[in-house]
Amino acid sequence: MKLYIWRTLCALMVAAATLAAGTASAEDRFITVASTTSTQNSGLYEYLLPKFKADTGIDVHVIAVGTGQAIKLAKKGDADVLLVHHKPSELKFVKEGYGVKRFDLMYNDFVILGPKDDPAGIKGGKEAIKALKAIADKKLPFVSRGDDSGTNKKELELWKAAGFDAKSFDSSWYRETGSGMGATLNVASSMNGYTLSDRSTWLNFGNKGDLQILVQGDEHLFNQYGVILVNPERFPHVKKKMGQTFIDWLLSDKGQKIIAGYRIKGEQAFFPNAKR
Repeated sequence: MKLYIWRTLCALMVAAATLAAGTASAEDRFITVASTTSTQNSGLYEYLLPKFKADTGIDVHVIAVGTGQAIKLAKKGDADVLLVHHKPSELKFVKEGYGVKRFDLMYNDFVILGPKDDPAGIKGGKEAIKALKAIADKKLPFVSRGDDSGTNKKELELWKAAGFDAKSFDSSWYRETGSGMGATLNVASSMNGYTLSDRSTWLNFGNKGDLQILVQGDEHLFNQYGVILVNPERFPHVKKKMGQTFIDWLLSDKGQKIIAGYRIKGEQAFFPNAKR
């Protein structure tokens, strides 16, 4: 009788351990993606990730911050995949051994926004550098993210090309929010100021006020996104297989078609351009 009870207890313990292992395994079927506020604010992930999970059973947890902060997180091994939009920083990330390989994923563009009355006189222009120079010359309110994001990096590059060092600007007209694109657009809207935004966040933004697109179509406003697997040789805890599955799915014909199909108010938000 005692032997029977002992065997029963052992069997129950084995079953419980097996069940616990299965539950843990199911709970572990997720990856963490360090990404940008622009992809998050655009609504792309809400559209995209359920389709990925339906195909693979893998959940994706997105940490949406500026590109600079996303790269810092990935450099600490706090993400499995990096999806951002500043190619020089991405290439440096891979060169320094933090990432395995960078892939072009999709693109859209940046736009310069400003008030309807447009005191800078830049409306309808297609030269971003000329437009910024007009704003700076008249010291008109300009709202910068100031957060080391991909958008902020692009803005600083444009100011430099226009012959200015943004760090020397007077805060009486040049304001840094230190926040994401949505919060920065809110400040620009309340101030009737100028700002630089990615087009997808602007399309999805509700509090437009008197802001409108004033300058677009310049090749300097091109906005490329890339995707990278964080290096599992440097960070052994990185979920290599599932992270690569996510990347391969994004780069596949199906993933690229799904990205192309995402629209905001009838307008295509991102344009896939993966080269596998």
